[in-house]
Amino acid sequence: MKRLKSVKFFTLALSVSLVFFSCSDDDNATPIVVPSGEEPSNSELYTSNNSDGNIMIYNVTDLDNVSSKSLLTTSLAADGIYYDSSTDMAVQASRSNLGLEGFLDISLNDSGISIDIDVSGSADMESPREVAVNGNFYVVADNADADGNPLTADGRLYIYEKSGTSFTLRNTITTDIKLWGITFKGNDLYAVVDTTGDLAVYTNFLTNDADVSLSASKRITIEGIVRTHGITYDASSDTMILTDIGDAGNTDDDDGGFQVITAFTSKFNATSNGGTLSASEQVRVSGSSTMLGNPVDVAYQASTGTVFIAEAGNGGGRILAYNNIGTGGNITPTLNNQLAAASSVYLYTE
Repeated sequence: MKRLKSVKFFTLALSVSLVFFSCSDDDNATPIVVPSGEEPSNSELYTSNNSDGNIMIYNVTDLDNVSSKSLLTTSLAADGIYYDSSTDMAVQASRSNLGLEGFLDISLNDSGISIDIDVSGSADMESPREVAVNGNFYVVADNADADGNPLTADGRLYIYEKSGTSFTLRNTITTDIKLWGITFKGNDLYAVVDTTGDLAVYTNFLTNDADVSLSASKRITIEGIVRTHGITYDASSDTMILTDIGDAGNTDDDDGGFQVITAFTSKFNATSNGGTLSASEQVRVSGSSTMLGNPVDVAYQASTGTVFIAEAGNGGGRILAYNNIGTGGNITPTLNNQLAAASSVYLYTE
């Protein structure tokens, strides 16, 4: 067991929110139906931010009684985050240290503890964003300009392999799209196409084991999205969710949203390469009551039909949650916690 050293103590935060519900007027939208069955006995939301680089963990088992703890890291800013329950390890992509950082014995730490890096890698990246995990492989999307020409669309996907206490860079993929959010669906890597409303997929992604330039296997447009950032896929319900930050220049922080695509596999397969997945096949949540201005990441709990959002803009940054989504619309969040410059969320349930 690792010895823990506290550098300062944080007060345990408790947030209680009221549940609100509203529906859109889109009669073509398919309502989001929460499957019957046993709800998780424990749900934890791991979050990162670009304000201080610390890890905030919310216990969201009961959204009417949410507690949180803050774990202090050496990063000044961080993005993509992941939790591995088999090793009790949280991993985040450090934007200040430019590498992956893993922290063991996470569940044993009290709020306010300064945690040491137990699993580390080289500082290879320039602007790391989302992290997607498949087995021992950790893929990081980097949205820095890959070729030095701001007029061309490109980015990099860094593929690390975890072994023991190290993240070793296996290879780097240069893309011909701008990157932000990524997620695995089986062995296929889905990536949002930043500055657009498009979604791309790289099939059997990890078989690309050399440093190469790679085009997406397929790319489609998600109707209704202005500029997508966050993405998550839930295999148990075949649900894909993408966030829309709207106009990046909007200073009102009220033009964002997210779109839920149920039966995603059949809908994506039925959409031709270069085609558009219509708004009638999705459920959209947006509007002034949602507090969505710059939703940069998303997580989903299918058993309760709850969507969690890292909101980077509204009020300086928030962690938001929505349930009773129904057919979408201008829904007030069930959970609304302040988190300065929130950048990433990952949901763990048991």
